[in-house]
Amino acid sequence: MPPTPYRAALLVIDMQHDMKPIMHRPERTVGTIAGLSSRARAAKVPVITVQQRGCGDALPGLAPRSGEPVVTKTCADAFLDTDLDETLIRLGVTEVLVTGFATENCVETTARQALSHGYDLVLVADGHTTSVRSQPTDFAPPDQSIAHHNEIYRHIDFPDRSVRVLPAIEVDFMAPELDTPEG
Repeated sequence: MPPTPYRAALLVIDMQHDMKPIMHRPERTVGTIAGLSSRARAAKVPVITVQQRGCGDALPGLAPRSGEPVVTKTCADAFLDTDLDETLIRLGVTEVLVTGFATENCVETTARQALSHGYDLVLVADGHTTSVRSQPTDFAPPDQSIAHHNEIYRHIDFPDRSVRVLPAIEVDFMAPELDTPEG
């Protein structure tokens, strides 16, 4: 049986109006994701908007285009009780590029579930953000939390899956180079 052809999809998670007041650096993250979405569309890579039910419309610059899939979720896992997996299968996707809000919650959960559902993964290092901390807490500061999660994914070893962490500028939407035996 021939290998499944490579096909990517860009997931944009919870970048919604009602979430913006608690986002760390929303304008920077929106700009990064908007640029990546434009490049994905130009390369004919599906852009899938994932939204938390009841949290408003997509932020300006990130609204899904007519005909693009929109997945509505009710918890941190974009796969649980949604049609995300069916949508990815229908589109022939083999790798998901994960962006959005919040790093330690919906982004993290959906990224791990993508691996468990059989997809290769790219966590876009500068394409996800976390919550601001209005008062001192035991949580890491936002930039440290984002860096921490990026580092975790640089070291995840998942059987038969590719896991990469790339800044948006390095995402090319082409199939990754495969190791080939020397002959």
